[in-house]
Amino acid sequence: MAFFICNFIMNKSDTLLEAIALKKEDIPLVISYWYSRTAEELNRMGADISKMPPKAEFEKMLIDQLHTDYEYKKGFATIWQIDGISVGHCNINYIHFGSHANMHLHIWKDSFRKKGYGEQLVKLSISHFFKKFDLQYLICEPYAKNPAPNKTLAKIGFKFEKNHTCIPGNLNFEQEVSRWILSREDFLNWRQD
Repeated sequence: MAFFICNFIMNKSDTLLEAIALKKEDIPLVISYWYSRTAEELNRMGADISKMPPKAEFEKMLIDQLHTDYEYKKGFATIWQIDGISVGHCNINYIHFGSHANMHLHIWKDSFRKKGYGEQLVKLSISHFFKKFDLQYLICEPYAKNPAPNKTLAKIGFKFEKNHTCIPGNLNFEQEVSRWILSREDFLNWRQD
């Protein structure tokens, strides 16, 4: 089994930002985020409360991914930390190793939103995704009515492809999404800036 630990760290004016590969002790934080949301909060993200699996099933899925080789993972997550405090996560699913994956981003705590951290944290996570999964491109399709992720993706260099209607994930309802793509070439270019 391929296993290695790799943390990506960035300083933003004396604030320590990290994207750390999900560990078993982080799983309760991810579960708490999803299962403490109201139906209205989930709806704003494009998620459908009726599609939430039982907590135990969700937890088992996360644990199983910790023990799966990268070439066979169905999902992978990083935990975002600001000065050692876990504040969100970024994950990929629909992984096609050596080709592409779909990315999702979530800041859990309101007090850390709209401060510019999201852009840097997403960049740190993207480094994990391209390196560990040998991706050629990354897709992100946030709910078109959720402005925060759409603004973040534009700022960090994702290219807008189109708006379209689909069911973007197993927790989502049918919705209009904005499809954004980041190629490996664009990723490598902004890493050098």
